[in-house]
Amino acid sequence: MPRSLRFCFFALLALSLAACASLGERDPLRIDLAGLEPLPGEGLEVRFAVKLRVQNPNDSAVDFDGVALDLEVNGQPLASGVSDQRGSVPRFGETLISVPVSISAFSAMRQAWGASGYRPGQGLPYELRGKLAGGLLGTHRFSDSGTLDWPETPRGY
Repeated sequence: MPRSLRFCFFALLALSLAACASLGERDPLRIDLAGLEPLPGEGLEVRFAVKLRVQNPNDSAVDFDGVALDLEVNGQPLASGVSDQRGSVPRFGETLISVPVSISAFSAMRQAWGASGYRPGQGLPYELRGKLAGGLLGTHRFSDSGTLDWPETPRGY
């Protein structure tokens, strides 16, 4: 191997290792379900805007270019959605992202059937999974879970 080619190889190797080391450890983003707002639907589908609160506990901003999510309620798929919105979560900051999701008539019927046995005051478990696209090595996957409280019937009714 010629000397100049060997030098170029080792120089590229050193630069690659330095680039990997500069990425460092980043704390994961915190993404929580912040709310649901109704949207106009078509036909038998129901649509909502899922509001996500994204918190960045890192020392540098996180840019994103697209969002995808799936919502399960009571262990069954309920809604899914995507958005091509772009944005940035500031360093040690937060932002609110809105993603439109669709609920098919079949999913709504399955959920209604499953929830028919629930009593007032009983919670429905939910799980939210998705990703914030960020280009090469920049995609952030997330999940959130909790309980949607089934409203209690006021006394006297």
